[in-house]
Amino acid sequence: MILQAITPGLGFDPRAWLSVLTSGIDAFLIREKELPARTLFEAIRWCQDQAPEVTLWVAGRLDVACAARCGLHAPERHPAVGPDLVPLSRPLHAEDQWEARQAVDQLLVAPIFFSPGKGVPWGVERLHRFLDGLPPKGPRILALGGVEPNHAALLRHQRLGGIAAIRPFWQGDPARVVAAFRRAE
Repeated sequence: MILQAITPGLGFDPRAWLSVLTSGIDAFLIREKELPARTLFEAIRWCQDQAPEVTLWVAGRLDVACAARCGLHAPERHPAVGPDLVPLSRPLHAEDQWEARQAVDQLLVAPIFFSPGKGVPWGVERLHRFLDGLPPKGPRILALGGVEPNHAALLRHQRLGGIAAIRPFWQGDPARVVAAFRRAE
């Protein structure tokens, strides 16, 4: 199971970021809308130096993703990105988005459980129905939105690649959270 931590949007905090980067996560999505391009680029390079084994994604900044040679997470209103430019991640909030987004590298299906300000949750049954209808190959699918270690086991499905989360990794000890998610696998 892939565990992807997403930054909380509070700016570049090397101490907090290092704790999450070295906690045993597999991927790290830098979602810092307020950072200028240069600072964002430098933060990504710092992450690459600190945790070269962790797959990095940057939200919404194709220029920075290309310069830093990391993946791009393109939010809802992001312009189309040409094929093979960078690894590409997109959100998926409704099943009817699958057709247009099935060629990306990663999809973040959200929200699965209640998540403040994120709309009506999918729930486990809807997620599983969606996953049951997918071809066996295609983008990596990660569940996002209100996912905590205590109910991660409910999400198990052969087509689900893992979990993406913000709050669990930034509240308390991230290594403990990773261990709890791994026990739920």
